[in-house]
Amino acid sequence: MSGKIGISVLGLVTVMALAAAGLISRPVSATGAEAQATLPDYRRVDGIAGTLFSVGSDSLANLMTLWGEAFKRVYPNFTIHIQAAGSSTAPPALSEGTSSLGPMSRRMTSSEESAFEARYGYKPTAIRVAVDLVAVFVNRNNPVVGMTIPELDAVFSATRNCGYPQAVTEWGQLGLSGAWKQHRIQLFGRDSWSGTHEYFKKKALCKGDYRATVTKQPGSAAVVQEVAAARNGIGYASIGYRTAGVRAIPLAGASGEQFVEPTPDNAFAGRYPLTRFLYIYCNKPPDRSLPPLEKEFLTLVLSRTGQRVVIKDGYVPLSADLAEEERAKLE
Repeated sequence: MSGKIGISVLGLVTVMALAAAGLISRPVSATGAEAQATLPDYRRVDGIAGTLFSVGSDSLANLMTLWGEAFKRVYPNFTIHIQAAGSSTAPPALSEGTSSLGPMSRRMTSSEESAFEARYGYKPTAIRVAVDLVAVFVNRNNPVVGMTIPELDAVFSATRNCGYPQAVTEWGQLGLSGAWKQHRIQLFGRDSWSGTHEYFKKKALCKGDYRATVTKQPGSAAVVQEVAAARNGIGYASIGYRTAGVRAIPLAGASGEQFVEPTPDNAFAGRYPLTRFLYIYCNKPPDRSLPPLEKEFLTLVLSRTGQRVVIKDGYVPLSADLAEEERAKLE
């Protein structure tokens, strides 16, 4: 992914912080430094070769590519084919057996899980592989200080379920003055195949409906590119897609609350309101381990090697405790 800016990570995400963010419900005591010290390195095993097919999330496209490259350095006779049209493409591909891995930036819906279960007799297995901050991007020259969730809803939604009293269509309504005051806000978002589209709808629009004026883009990179080119633009995408042409603005849950930057520190502390897990779904029968190729790929993803890739790509890595929980699902 060209032009991306990395983010520095002071430590790995603790399970306690993720609980505070509403991502998990079971807190444990572990510091980021302890997690980093105990996350295991990946160890090569014999006899691993073959091809994996990945169909799903655009937000995970670059991560899947980087993980594939790391895996190939260990196992030269390995190939991965990646299709990244959106999270909604993962469940049918996994159900139909046309993919071995289903990256998703959201959980499967009950109907998606039921379709898989109707075919195989058991549910798909969800592996949490990284933490993402869904950022709200504006043009780098836009001076807006920050936005609340109700204001975001008033900008992007036709229904305003979050309770803002009026629609927001001009930057002046968000406190900008001078030449910016009368500039109409230009909206960019993801298409309906996208897990980020669904996540933003649920968390930032209070399950409301998008405005018809939101220009839908096929990928996160396209959203960021459009916002960088449009002086009046605003859009949402995974933090890993940030470029020099845009600025990720701070957010607050409600009026009167402090604006919070989308940083790893704020993910650790559970302060940033649009924090989520990223997943890879797989087809694992409940009474058997995954096939060796899939198991070893996911083991690398959940190792220190794989989580360094997460940091490199601008996302937030898992704690050692959480990575251990996910590795146990592979057995």
